[in-house]
Amino acid sequence: MNLNILLEVIEIKNIFGNTNIDIKGLSYDSRKVSPGDMFFALNGTHTNGIEFSDQAISKGAVCIVSDTEIKNCSCTNIVVNDVFLCMSKLSAKFYDYPDKKLTIIGVTGTNGKTSITYMTESIFKKLNINIGVIGTISYRYADVVIDAPNTTPQSLDLYKMMSEMVKSNIKYLIMEVSSHSLELGRVFGIEFDIAVFTNLTQDHLDFHKNMDNYFNAKKRLFYSLSQNLKNNKKFAIINSDDFYGKKLLEDSRIAATKISYSTISKYGNIFCFAKDILLNSKYSSFTLESWVGDAEIEVNHIGLHNVYNILAVICICISTGIELRKIVECLKYMTGAPGRLELIKSNKKFSVVVDYAHTDDALKNVLEAIKNLKPSKIITVFGCGGNRDKTKRPKMAKVACSMSDFVFITSDNPREEEPVEITKDIEAGAKEINKTNYKVIVDRKEAIKQAIIAAKEKDVVLIAGKGHENYQIIGRNKIHFDDRETASEILNKI
Repeated sequence: MNLNILLEVIEIKNIFGNTNIDIKGLSYDSRKVSPGDMFFALNGTHTNGIEFSDQAISKGAVCIVSDTEIKNCSCTNIVVNDVFLCMSKLSAKFYDYPDKKLTIIGVTGTNGKTSITYMTESIFKKLNINIGVIGTISYRYADVVIDAPNTTPQSLDLYKMMSEMVKSNIKYLIMEVSSHSLELGRVFGIEFDIAVFTNLTQDHLDFHKNMDNYFNAKKRLFYSLSQNLKNNKKFAIINSDDFYGKKLLEDSRIAATKISYSTISKYGNIFCFAKDILLNSKYSSFTLESWVGDAEIEVNHIGLHNVYNILAVICICISTGIELRKIVECLKYMTGAPGRLELIKSNKKFSVVVDYAHTDDALKNVLEAIKNLKPSKIITVFGCGGNRDKTKRPKMAKVACSMSDFVFITSDNPREEEPVEITKDIEAGAKEINKTNYKVIVDRKEAIKQAIIAAKEKDVVLIAGKGHENYQIIGRNKIHFDDRETASEILNKI
């Protein structure tokens, strides 16, 4: 595509060099530049993208977009105010606005996003409806599966994948939309058709600083429904039992049909409500009352949090035009996300489960679900990530120590913090409520081992915080570490 045509969609501070050139591709990673590419010099936490301009040029970049002039640049240099914003606009243009050719479902909230995307994908596949998924664990479409480095990828990657989905005859895309992606403009300009809000509990305050900022980031997804260049019906699916969810439902700036889902009380005229809820160790059941009809629901997923997830999934499916009777039938076979209350297979007389819970609210939900299994004892292993919200650390300790018989406080992804200092922050929460039913073992593998050795018949060991992750971040290094593999290995040895 000619550079002059591309530049029509962005505001430019300055241009240095020839613009009558052909752009063959886009890249923000200098290591992956191909001849004829436009390179975006993005500023990161530790680096400035301009530092990699020489490498990009050596690999064939013919144009660099940056926020300051690159001195002695040997290719065309476009200077803009916001490289991230311009990357989104230029990617949309380059890939011919693929979001306008898909029905896009965005799921946001602190907890439940991954489970909802997996469950929705499972139902669509059962009905032979092609759907793409972009989320925390992987990006999936057609026969392509890409491990996910971020919950929501950079805008360039998003538009490229959406373009490939369109070429693969995919009609629907369900996407986890993180607060970071909304704040950093990764989904800027993407036209969503359905937006889902699960809940909002404390998380990511290292980035957002306070809950108001965190909520304001989430609201952007719902406000984006008003652009409606597709001229179709938009839906906002919202958990009305959540404090922030109710605020969204009452926000007049959201230009969409609002659907509430709940287990406490019905909200509005368009709703999905679960009553007569039965939870046990093998399944969950409830009576569904909805704006399109009622049904008896039974699923092979445990815990009240999964009832909420399933209500959201039902609302999504109805919004896309699927009949309620078909949804109910598919729910019987629905699969969930890996690393979410995932049972580790063994011949022991106790159980070991792995879960991604990494906030106090998520940990509370999982422990409540385990209590419904009526175990003899619950032994919990958890830690907290470094360079992340420190204020949730003592809160997680309070939940773990209050709802477990014994807790092993350990390391998670310490990143550039000292693991011992992180565990001290966690331990402060247990001390605050005068709990002594815990032990600090900084080495995560050793903590898991000691928890499993301590388990007796009918006990449940919960290994929380990492779920599906197969790595641990120590300093700036990412090493292989999988809670599921570690637990399985230990179980086979004892």
